[in-house]
Amino acid sequence: MSITHIRHELSELEANLRIEIRALPSFIEAIGESSANQSLTELIDKLAQTPLAEHPLFSQLNKLDAAFCQLDLGLYGLCSDCEAEIETVRLTQDPTEQRCNACADHYLHEHRHELRLNH
Repeated sequence: MSITHIRHELSELEANLRIEIRALPSFIEAIGESSANQSLTELIDKLAQTPLAEHPLFSQLNKLDAAFCQLDLGLYGLCSDCEAEIETVRLTQDPTEQRCNACADHYLHEHRHELRLNH
């Protein structure tokens, strides 16, 4: 996949996530109407200061921001834990994936108690 294609895919995902988060009843109340058009980083910073930081969409926005940063640094597609290449299938399913299959399994095993409490 080319960088242009990946950036386009991530931008589409960002647009969809922004639509989803704006549709939340507490969004405007939490950060205001004008904040909806801020950069992704500014939006995340605003949301981090609200109860919406506990919403699953907030986590997705953070993963998206990380993917954009990795793309800019030339590290997109590398596991954030072991730095091996993330399997193409994983990135095709979720272009914001941060871990290879082995590290994702290890992370889930190590954090299973925390993850259970969040769901």
